[in-house]
Formats: sequence, C-alpha cells, structure tokens
Amino acid sequence: MSTTIAAPPLQTPAPRSPQAGRIPPLQPGDRLTRDEFERRYSAMPHLKKAELIDGRVYMFPVSDDYHGNAHFDLIDWLGDYRKATPGLRGSDNATVRLDLDNEPQPDVCLRILPSHGGQSRNEDTYIAGPPELVAEVAASSVSYDLHEKLNVYRRNGVKEYIVWRTQDREIDWFILRGGAYQRLMPGEDGIYRSEMFPGLWLDAEALLAGQCQRVGEVVQMGIASEEHKAFVARLKAAGEARS
Repeated sequence: MSTTIAAPPLQTPAPRSPQAGRIPPLQPGDRLTRDEFERRYSAMPHLKKAELIDGRVYMFPVSDDYHGNAHFDLIDWLGDYRKATPGLRGSDNATVRLDLDNEPQPDVCLRILPSHGGQSRNEDTYIAGPPELVAEVAASSVSYDLHEKLNVYRRNGVKEYIVWRTQDREIDWFILRGGAYQRLMPGEDGIYRSEMFPGLWLDAEALLAGQCQRVGEVVQMGIASEEHKAFVARLKAAGEARS
C-alpha cells in the first residue's frame, strides 16, 4: 500500500516592513562617516543646512536677525571683489569635503580656481579640499564656529577664516601662519587687508553698522590698488601656464 505525502503548504511571504530599506534621517549629534552623512543628507532634500564636524552631525535653524542679513552682506562684499578678480570662484552654503571626518557647509567661501593655482577643486558637484578663505556668521563667541570648526579649518589649511559674531557685534579675522591661526589686525585707518587676496579690504565697523555703501567704497579702493593689479597679473600668468 503506497503512502501519499502531502505537499507542504505554500509559504506566504511576510509583509515587508514599511521601514525596510528606509534611509535614516540625519539627527543632531549623530556620529557618522562622511559617506553615510552624504547618503542621509541627499535623502533629505528639504534640509538646507547640516554639517559633519569631526564625525559629528550639526544642524541648526537660521534666523534672519542673527544670521540671514549678515550672511547676505558678506556675500555682497566678497562678490564685489570676486567680480573684479578673474581666476576666483565664490560659493554660498556649498558643501566642502575637507577630509574623511569633516564636511562643513560654510556660509561663504572664496577660492582660487585650480586652473589658476588654487588648492581646492570640484568633485562630484562638491568642493573638495580647503578654500583659501571661509567666512561664517555666528551668534556669539560660544559658537562652535570659533571652536570645533576653527580647528577643523586650521588643520585642513584654510588660509583665512572670518567669523562675524552678530550678537557680540564683532568680526574676527584669522590668518594661517606656521600651522596656527593668528588674528589679522586692521590698519591704523581701521581697514582690514587680506593677505591671501590682495586688495580685499574691509571696513569692519561699517559692515557691523550696516553701512553697505561705505563697505562697497572701501573694497573698490582695494580693487584699485597696485597690489590688486599685481595679484590679477599673477593669477592670469598661473592660468596661462596651466592652459
């Protein structure tokens, strides 16, 4: 007598969890690799500002009184200089790949193009390597812009670093010398003069007071200087040598 063995019932696959395959959102304080930070950031198109500093995620709201208005004025000032100086490129809130643990999003940066001897380049639509100049808007001296980020920019070779502390009504301008940031001091006339970008002059008191016309007049004075003309000539020669 033969024995019939019943076929095993078909197994209905368990319903897939709606969370399966979901990319976790960025959260302040997350400890991530740069690749994972980029993956999560790319999956959050609504997010406007997030940074990876020494492997830790920073996210924060941006107010108009303590950030937005000052940010706009910095762009206006640096934009005037950039327009008069071929071989440069400026960026607003662009992601910068500095190293495997650091991917800041500076408020403003000014850099020499690699075709003209600059130390950064474009890579997968991002900036790779340190811009020559970075400017940040911070609420006060306790901000991480003057602590964690300052050290990251220093280690990676950002030549000049400007922090506008809006609550304190102060501007700090640092220049990299011998591996350390030192304060760049204004001249007797109260004007800051960049060493990395000859002719980039700033009347900080006018900027803090919102006197945009005076800020523009001073940067135009710098652009008209002999040192700026010599810098433009050097940039042009560097570009021709690489073409």
